[in-house]
Parts: sequence; structure tokens; C-alpha cells
Amino acid sequence: MNAKRFLLKLRKTFIPPLFSVLTLIFVLLVSVKFIYLLESLDPPPAPTNQPFVKHNISCKAIYDMDPVEVGKSLIIRRKTAVEDKDERLINFTRNCPVFTKIRGYDDLCVSEEEKDFPIAYSLVVHKNAWMVERLLRAVYSPNNIYCIHYDQKSSAQFVAAMEGLSRCLPNVFVSSKLEAVFYASISRLKADLNCLSDLLTSEVKWKYVINLCGQDFPLKSNMELVSELRRLKGSSMLETSRPSELKKQRFLYRYELQDASFEYKKLPVKTQQAKTPPPHNIEMFIGNAYFVLSREFIQFMNSSPVVRDFLTWSEDTYSPDEHFWATLVRLPGVPGEVPRSQPDITDLMSKTRLVKWQYLEENLYPPCSGQHVRSVCIFGAAELHWLLNYGHWFANKFDPNVDPVLLQCLEEKLEEKQKLFQKGRSLTCPRG
Repeated sequence: MNAKRFLLKLRKTFIPPLFSVLTLIFVLLVSVKFIYLLESLDPPPAPTNQPFVKHNISCKAIYDMDPVEVGKSLIIRRKTAVEDKDERLINFTRNCPVFTKIRGYDDLCVSEEEKDFPIAYSLVVHKNAWMVERLLRAVYSPNNIYCIHYDQKSSAQFVAAMEGLSRCLPNVFVSSKLEAVFYASISRLKADLNCLSDLLTSEVKWKYVINLCGQDFPLKSNMELVSELRRLKGSSMLETSRPSELKKQRFLYRYELQDASFEYKKLPVKTQQAKTPPPHNIEMFIGNAYFVLSREFIQFMNSSPVVRDFLTWSEDTYSPDEHFWATLVRLPGVPGEVPRSQPDITDLMSKTRLVKWQYLEENLYPPCSGQHVRSVCIFGAAELHWLLNYGHWFANKFDPNVDPVLLQCLEEKLEEKQKLFQKGRSLTCPRG
């Protein structure tokens, strides 16, 4: 009996751990084999005539949240990312016919609806030339017009790459006036204003203007955007809310631009000097830096003494781009006015820009599958389906060094959607 009890006790204490260890070893062996198989399926580095690597992955399966394909994207992401150098884009744009052919700029068809409804873009950018090019290509249509404002502090290579894009694409130009852009200062707002002024003098009679930064990406094709913009019927779309007591501090006191010892170089610092109330009894609203505004709104803004006085008053406030547009759109009588009596329009209500904040994840939206930078999610491939179905037109942030698969799949899905929405319509296509 004692021997029997001893064997039973041994079985209970020893065999389960042994089974767990064997199971773990089996899982690890399968994982290693799976990783080896996936890595062997991934293509070699792109040849010199291709801008970047196209990974061997099914974007349809990623979109459908297939666990194997999503897992494969995670393995691709773990590999050491090699950032595409700005010099490579400089070299590509030295031969414009080759560049436009390889990137597909000269192979885009335009519907009559798109011809009748050109869109203008203001791109305020400062680094990662290839990311800017991929953003430009994603929103590109031959009948639209694009202004690029690069930071005066940008590297010589980045500047040359942006100049190369403007040289190769007839409807892309560099802003005639450039700013040295500092975080949360008036310079960020002035960069957009410089582009808006140039866009008004363009021969392209665009209907709406959209501003973007270098880590934005569209979630709608050009054909879809035209359809959505038509529905606005001249109204604006942007975030505009009543300020909290904390946000009021941004414009109740003067701020001075001072040297900073980290990446921003200079930052607006609060002083103890109180500001006078806004001119013309303007009621303050807050939002973000991004907008969808009609041509009529920009024309009004460009010639209004009220707007001019408000801009001057805003120069020594903190992050004026986050109250300037949100306030102007509430001015009585402005084209596309949002009445002051209307409730707040939050970032989730406005379709202008979808941003995922870390402290709101699992409450307002699912967790970030990429990584966080200063509480903002840089999206991962597992969010492809959510991004394309949430309803917004653009999202921020994207980075090919965080997740190259997501950008590749977004590009693929946008091309699919453009062709789908153009199907059966009268198209003007390049000859040949």
C-alpha cells in the first residue's frame, strides 16, 4: 500500500510539470519552425529600381483579421527596420519620367465627378521624405492641387527630396514662403496659412482644402472623398468645442518662445502677463490643427480684418492652431459657419482626423497594436479593419518603421476602393 501511495503521489507531483515542460518545448519548436517558414516566404530586399520592399502578405487576410496572417505581420515588424533614406528619393526624382512611372502617378484615371470637384491639400512636413511621398501618392489625383511646406530647419536631403517631388509632379508645388516651425507656436499655424494663400492663387479652382502632416494617411480614396465633400454643401468639418478651464490657460496669458534642451529646440513658455480679451468680442473655441474648409471660407479668411486682428492677437498664445480654426468657424456669417449655439464637435464626431489616445483605449476604441509615442498610438496592421470602418477620412499616426505592413495594406485597399467607386463611370485615362 505504501509503495502504491508513493507512486500515485509521484505521478501527481512530477508528471503534470513534465507534461507542461514538454508542451512548452513543443510550442517553441513549432513557433521557431513557423517563424523560419514565414521569413523564408518574405521577399529579398527591393531591387534598386523599386522604392521599398513589398512584403509577401495577404492584405485581405489582414483586413479579415486572420490570426495567422496578423501573426505573420508581427514577425515582419520584429525585423530590424531599415529607414528609407531621403537620398534615395532624391535619386529617384532626378529622372521624373521613371519616377512617375514606377510610382504610378502617370497611370491614374479621373472620373467626371472628380474633374468637377478638385481638392486642395496643404502638407506641412519636416522629415522622412519617403513617408511624405507615400502620403502624397495615396491622396494624389491629376486634377487636385498640392502645396508642400517644409520646415526651414529640415535637413538639406529632405528639402532636396521635396523639391524633387514638386519638379516631377505638375500639380505639386513648394510654398512660396517658408517658416522655421516650432512646436505649439504660431509658426505651425503660419505654415498652413502660407500654403492656403498660395493655393488661392492657383489656376486650379478647388472646392475644398484639407491640411495634412507627415505622419497622416488617408482612409478614403479620392473618389470617396469627393462624394463625402459634396455632401457638406459648403459647410466646414473640424473639431470645435468650448474650452475647459485648463485649455483657457493657453490664451489667458502671454507665452514666449524660449530655448528647450530636447527635440523641439524651442517651446512657448507661459508668462505671468495676462492677455487682453480677444478682439471684436470673439468667443473662443478649441479643437485641433486639422480642418476641411471650403474655398469660400478661405477667401473670406484671407480678406477679413476681423480674422487678421484675431491672428495677430493669437501670436503669443500657446498652440494657436488648436483654437484659431475652431474659433473662426463659429464666427457669425462666416461661410460654412458652425453656429455658436450648436453643441461641441469633438474629434470623434468630426471626420477630419482619427487619433487614438493611450488613456482612452479600451474605453472609446480598441487597444493600439503598434506602439505609443507621447500617448498617441502609431497604428499597427491589426487595426486595418477598424481604421477603414470607423468612418473617419484620415488618421494619425503612421510609421513604416513601426509597421510597414499596415501602410502597404492601406495603399492596396485604397487603390481597390478607388477602382471600385470609379467602376461604370466615364473616365479620362492617360494615353497608352
